[in-house]
Amino acid sequence: MTEEALEATTWLTVPDLVEMLGTTPSRVRRLIDDRQLVARRVDGVLKVPESFLRDGEPVHELRGTVIVLGDAGFTDDEAVEWLVSVDESLETTPIEALRSGRKTEVRRVAQALA
Repeated sequence: MTEEALEATTWLTVPDLVEMLGTTPSRVRRLIDDRQLVARRVDGVLKVPESFLRDGEPVHELRGTVIVLGDAGFTDDEAVEWLVSVDESLETTPIEALRSGRKTEVRRVAQALA
């Protein structure tokens, strides 16, 4: 897990998400509370990596993976960092593996982190 991965990430604020998703700030916060999205504070502002969205919606496979990471003791900040950092066993970032249909493999790796 690296700072470089976090620096290379394109971040979206709640207002950005409101515009992209065509919804309200309270709905965006509900998506975060419901684990459909996971956010971290960057420079004091709550932000979500752009890669957590696909076709104007949260990546469907993200929620279960975030729950697995939470069960493994990860904070939201740690979960975001792991999801956007290259994992050697996946040979890519976990979020890219999820986006390419490798949900089972990503969750297996996440469970092994516990």
